[in-house]
Amino acid sequence: MGAFRSSTPKRSNVTTVVAHYREHKVPLMADYRNRCGYCDDPDTWRFVWFVIDHFVPQAVMKLITETDYRNLVYACRSCNNAKRAKWPTGDENVHNLNEIGFIDPCDDNYDDQFERTDAGRILPRTRLGEWKYNALKLYKPQHEILWNIEQLHLLIAEIKSLRVNDPANDLLKDKLIETYDNYDKYLQSLFKL
Repeated sequence: MGAFRSSTPKRSNVTTVVAHYREHKVPLMADYRNRCGYCDDPDTWRFVWFVIDHFVPQAVMKLITETDYRNLVYACRSCNNAKRAKWPTGDENVHNLNEIGFIDPCDDNYDDQFERTDAGRILPRTRLGEWKYNALKLYKPQHEILWNIEQLHLLIAEIKSLRVNDPANDLLKDKLIETYDNYDKYLQSLFKL
């Protein structure tokens, strides 16, 4: 098992007044490192659409404005659609109660709720994490698939750097074999080959 994500995103202190919350997209993308705040999927591939989510849903907000940067999350469409207006406490000031509800993805405690298998599958670690896991549908295979695609791209970049630095390097051959073996294991686990 490994860490759920490499680092916790932190929102900048954006106080710019905007007419519509979507105008905050560029700073949100930077603060969230171009990753979904909820599942940590990267926005690298065009088939995964990203949107801006209101952490406290608009239907619950009384004092929070729809353009308040501190309440916005850069999110993939899958997590945004799964979360929608879910807010079990019904109170904008109470995010979770009795291990049901949400934790802001910019809170350091968010990462304690989940872990990843060596194959990239997200698993809950706590009872609150289990509730969020089901509410956000983090069990969907797309999260594991995207994680593996990203790992494959990182390995390919590493292999290219080995080739550039020393074309005769035997490490390149070993790394290619290791990459293929990891990819083959992943396919076998996914498709039960």
